[in-house]
Amino acid sequence: MTRTSSAPTVTRTSSALLRSPVAALLAVLLAASGVLLGAGGAQAAGYRYWSFWEADGKSWGYATQGPSLVRPDDGTVQGFRFAVSEDSADADRPRHAPDFAAICAETPAKGGAKRVALVIDPGTAEDAPAGEKPPALRTACAQVAPDASSAEALASVAKPLRYDSSAMICAISGYPKSGCGEQVSGDGSKKDGSGKDGSGKPSAPEASSAPAADDGDSGGGPSAGLLLGIGAVLLLGVAAVFQARRRR
Repeated sequence: MTRTSSAPTVTRTSSALLRSPVAALLAVLLAASGVLLGAGGAQAAGYRYWSFWEADGKSWGYATQGPSLVRPDDGTVQGFRFAVSEDSADADRPRHAPDFAAICAETPAKGGAKRVALVIDPGTAEDAPAGEKPPALRTACAQVAPDASSAEALASVAKPLRYDSSAMICAISGYPKSGCGEQVSGDGSKKDGSGKDGSGKPSAPEASSAPAADDGDSGGGPSAGLLLGIGAVLLLGVAAVFQARRRR
């Protein structure tokens, strides 16, 4: 009786010892996966840049072309806003109504020229580069040649301008002093509330004013490479479990 009863006890003990490291391994793998997923979600980032806007009636719409390509008609209202955002859908609008009559009230029409109303909004201190203070928001009425581009209209009232090699505006009236569309870690969706006085939603981003996101980073969650790595770790864990069961 003693010999018969001891065998099941040894078997149960060995099985428990076998399950214990397997369970511990799975717990470690799951914990590691959670940490990796959490790290991926925390990588959301924005970009600090001047966005370009066009007025549609009384609201602002994100421009689909850069200011060097757009040739506005007489009576057009356009805006430039400096802020941190992830993309065009997250961008802050200029904090001034696109009112052509008010902006160009003191600039009479002139033959052989067109008037373009501009809103230049350097944004808030929250979005300013370290050590810099944004100048005050201002409006201007640019009176330029009929075939002038939006960039030429801006240059006529807001020098000095600074561009990068891809024709993206880096600075307007010298602000900011340095940097151009740099990535800002953390939550790039910095909203101050006052930047949402226009109705409508921004349209798709365009290459000349919005920086492109990195190919491997969606900004809002873990990258494809991270997910593949997590999958590989979990597969190794499953393989270890099967291997352990086969050795019983």
